[in-house]
Order: sequence, then structure tokens, then C-alpha cells
Amino acid sequence: MTAFEAISSQPYLTRTKAQHPGGEKEGGTALRLQGRADKAAFLINGNTYFAEVSRALRQAQHTIWIVGWDFNPDILMEPEKSEETLADLLHDLAAANPQLEIRILIWTLGPIYSEKSLQVLRKKNFPKNTRIDLRFDLQVALRGCHHQKLVCIDDAVSFIGGIDLTSRRWDTRRHRARDRLRRDPEGVSYDPLHDVQAMVTGDAARLIGDIARRRWEAATGEKHLPLAGSMPFAWPDDLSVSLHDIPVGFALTEPATTWRSGISDGIASTLEIISRARRHLYIEAQYLASFRVADAIAARLQEKDGPEIIVICTRRSHGLIEKLVMGSNRDRVIRRLKRADRANRLRVYYPVVPGPKKAELSVQTDSEVEVLIHSKLMIADDELARIGSSNLNNRSEGLDSECDLLFEAENGEHRRAIAELRNRLLAEYLGTAPETFAAACAQSGSMIGAIDALNEGARGLREFTVELSGKISPITGTAIFDPSRPFLLLHRLGLGALVRLFARAA
Repeated sequence: MTAFEAISSQPYLTRTKAQHPGGEKEGGTALRLQGRADKAAFLINGNTYFAEVSRALRQAQHTIWIVGWDFNPDILMEPEKSEETLADLLHDLAAANPQLEIRILIWTLGPIYSEKSLQVLRKKNFPKNTRIDLRFDLQVALRGCHHQKLVCIDDAVSFIGGIDLTSRRWDTRRHRARDRLRRDPEGVSYDPLHDVQAMVTGDAARLIGDIARRRWEAATGEKHLPLAGSMPFAWPDDLSVSLHDIPVGFALTEPATTWRSGISDGIASTLEIISRARRHLYIEAQYLASFRVADAIAARLQEKDGPEIIVICTRRSHGLIEKLVMGSNRDRVIRRLKRADRANRLRVYYPVVPGPKKAELSVQTDSEVEVLIHSKLMIADDELARIGSSNLNNRSEGLDSECDLLFEAENGEHRRAIAELRNRLLAEYLGTAPETFAAACAQSGSMIGAIDALNEGARGLREFTVELSGKISPITGTAIFDPSRPFLLLHRLGLGALVRLFARAA
């Protein structure tokens, strides 16, 4: 019996289905996974994640699972140190160890949408070793995408969060407006970008392996069993352990089809975290376009003694559809929340860094540059922290496949670590030290007060401004361009099956 089969019938952490906001609507056919992480680390930004996953991959003995929305074998894993690409690393590992099997599963349309790694679809230069198995997945749900971002090594150590092993994900905490190392494999520079990944060992790592195997079987029809015994993993001496022996739970999202019910643990988890915050609710989100989430946050803002709520999200939209749907709905969500904010406990920010010096450029530029938010993270007080792939938009609630990891504190050490994560994140945006932000927060008794006290430099957080008299309902066409569930009529016509047959043939 796999860990997935053994644990899937247990309640999600200490909560039962009936206790989740929305009850049956959110979790009717949920697969609730729980366990413990022996060790966990929060890896902030792509440079930290790429460096740690590179070191972990070198310890692989039997299996490597890479599951993502996109994948680019030509990325440099540590551009500040070497010219080694991800392809170089994986090929060297496979050549050196005849027992090693590497399986990579990505969404078929990811390389097309990203316009960064189309060559991977042709398999022209990668993979070159038969024990590196690269497959493509098209969701059975039409217009749905595979969005999980997982890496599992020997069921001993795993990574989960918002970062795919692809281009335009690498950056450092400095988020310079211009950084010669922040370039894609074609040499094109890109904007500063913030993201977060979690690294775990123990039950949590094995469960991520089971989730990867489940995803692989659904996409290819091939079943793989977990490793028979425990494999060793040497935690790097110079990597701080953020958490020891902490309870974890996984929230999966999978779309419904004509033949099966969907899994909507992601939105249930989101609403759960919002409802449980007592003093502080901290959110980082690429998109803020879910009106179900907006309603839940608005209800907390209307409480007499509700929590302070800080949301960090991206301001800039890419492409016409994203601007019209995600951008416009974000503004309407913010308008909805500001109207509900009776006690001035809400802030919605986007981060900026100083722009390049005029002498460096031949044209005029803005004085500041936005740092794009790609992370998907929620922290309630110092009790709950969730990191994963789910955006706060409609499609992440029931159309796309998602996976999120929830840490739940059960002692003072856990609570200090979760508070420290929040302090590290906000200190990064404000260009200060985590200790400085923690001291300002303790002095004011408020996250908002601490931000106001430290948000005075060229690097900092800028508040979204919206016209409060505008509309707050979703814009027309949201159900088409950002649907929360599949169009099941198309599945009844047999088109979903054709999609899956095409995916397996690819």
C-alpha cells in the first residue's frame, strides 16, 4: 500500500470535511493527505531554489520526479558560479548511475504559452539518455492546464511551490532593475521576479513522490510504485533548517470530468486559512482575481476585531486577455475589499526597486521598476503557512491541477519559524533586515505599522489605488477566460478523451 492510499482517507490535518468553509461544495470527493516533515526549509527566490535542487539532485540514487507547468533544460542552475545547464546536470547524473531513472512531466502547452522552451517539444537535444523520460500532459478537462510544480528525489527530499524548472524564474533577493545574470537561455534579460519554494524531508517528501506518481499515471497510464525502503539524504551543512518535525497537509485540485468528480481541496484550504487568521493574514499572489476569496476576506474585514490583512501581488499584466480579465478583476476585487475595510486593516501592495541609472541608458526610464510576484503563499498569524501552485483566480479553484503544502505549527519553535518567514519576506521588499522588521512590528504591534515605519526608501511597497465608486462584480467574459470549472458538455461529446489520447501520443 502506498502512502497515498494509506493516508488519503484521513482528515486534512486536524479538520474534518464538515468543518471546512463550504463543506461538501469544496471537498465532496477530496483526497486529504497528511503527514509530517522531518525537516523543512523556505527557499526564497529562484537563485536559492535552483542552487538547492541542484545539490539535492546530485544525491539521487534511484528516482527523480520533475513535474511542472513548464520545463527548460537549457537554464543555468547557478549562473553566478558556472555555465552548467539543467540538461548538463541531468545527463551527467544519468550517465554516472545506471540505476537512476529520471521522469519529467510537463503540460504540453506550457512551452507554447511561455514562448521560452518550444524546442523541448521536439526533444531534439534533450533528453539524450534513455533513462531520462520526458512526457507531456494535456488535461482531460478542456482548456485546463497542469500547474503543479514538484520535484521529488528518492522519496527522501522534495520541493514544492511556485517555481518551475524553466527560464525567467531565476533572481536574487536584491531584485536589481538590471542584473547581467538575469537572462534567459537566449540571452534576453527579463524583469525582477519574486517566488518561494519549500524543501521537505520525511513523510512530506514521500507524499510528494506519491502525488508525482499519481500525476504520471493519470497522464501516461503507467503506474510506478514508491521505493521499497527509505533512502538517505544528507541535509546540506550550510542550509538552515526552518522547521523540525512539523505536521503538514497537502491540498490537491483536479478538474471534474464526465467520468469522475473533481478535487477542490485548494479553494477549501484557502477559505480555511482566511477563516482561521486572528491577528495577521499575509498573502503573496501572482493574481488576485477570485471573488470567492474576495468575499471571504471582506467578511473578515467587516468583523469588529478581525485580523490585519496584507496582500502582495503583481500590478503589471501581460497580454490583452490577462489585462482585461485578471487585471480588471483584480481592481474590482481590491475595490470590493476596500469598501469592506471599515477599520483600516487592509493593505494591497506591489513591490518596486530603484530603476536603472539614467547614465546607463540612452533613453528615459521610470524611476522605479516593479518586482513581479510569482509566489503563491498564505500565512495566518504564526500558526499556518501554505506554499504551492494555486493562484487566487478562478481556474485554480477547479479547472487546473494544483498542489499546495500546508504547515501547521504545534509548538513555539514552529510558530517562531513561520513568523520569521513572514518577516524575511516583508524585509526583502522593504530592503531591510528581518530583525529590523520584526522589531518594528513588535514596537507598533502591527504589520501595517511596521511597513509604514520602514517603507520610506526607493525600494519598497506601493499601495494599489482604485476608484472606490466603480463596479465590483466580475467583468463580462470571466467565465470564458478564467473559468472555475471545466465545460463538461464538451466532455460528453467525447472531446476530452481525444485530448488525452493526443497527450499520450505526444
